[in-house]
Amino acid sequence: MPKIIIVEDDPMISEIYQKKFSESGYEVLAADCGEKALELDRTEKADIMLLDLIMPKMDGFEVIKNIRESNCNPGMKIFVFSNLSQKEDQDKAMKLGADGFIIKANYAPSDLVKEISRRMNQDREMEKNEASHNGDSQLSAEKEKNGKKKILLIEDEEIFLEMFGEKLRQDGYVVETANNGAWGLKEALSKDFNLFIIDMMMPAMTGDEIIEKLKLEEKTKDIPIIILSASVEDHVEEKVKKLGANEFFIKTKIIPSELSKKVGELLGE
Repeated sequence: MPKIIIVEDDPMISEIYQKKFSESGYEVLAADCGEKALELDRTEKADIMLLDLIMPKMDGFEVIKNIRESNCNPGMKIFVFSNLSQKEDQDKAMKLGADGFIIKANYAPSDLVKEISRRMNQDREMEKNEASHNGDSQLSAEKEKNGKKKILLIEDEEIFLEMFGEKLRQDGYVVETANNGAWGLKEALSKDFNLFIIDMMMPAMTGDEIIEKLKLEEKTKDIPIIILSASVEDHVEEKVKKLGANEFFIKTKIIPSELSKKVGELLGE
């Protein structure tokens, strides 16, 4: 689960962004001033900081400068999020060590989540390509070991398709996706897969309905199933396990590497 620090002094705006990122699978921390942002940088190993520039006492420029000089968390991406659109402001932020500059007025909250996810995925892809170019033998070994295993990921939220799918592919699995239940079931029955990862709540057909139908078919009845759910209620887990699911996870509380590890265990890797 990626961890993001949202630095915004307007409490209403901050609350909206916190809610949107949390709903999309991020672990969210909030700071209403530059000093709090620096404290979180020291104490929390965050992946991303979303930083407003205009704040009382310490502005965003000072925050970037202090963070990059302290080097507490050099891998953290800093995305400035501001209505200051002058080129000199953008150039200054980037020169101090920001990784990107996003004009606040151009993005609705849900679009902002997608844009941050897109940029993070783009960075990961570049890092993966660089590792491949440099001859990452460990990654090659994983691909050789897992390359013939096919996984169907049935999930309607793009961010989870990207997060989980990317990690599984990095670990060498062949991953196909479906973003609604009916399509996912059709794919499951018409192709050959070694494991299914299924979200509980989706358009067209729910996760428990998919499990029931998969267990009735000779071709798919013995294929391992991992269920992802937004619900933390115990009866949901009990229900899907009675139907035949092998594992159940709250999807906002499992990180991609943990999911990939569980896939390996179920497939005997």
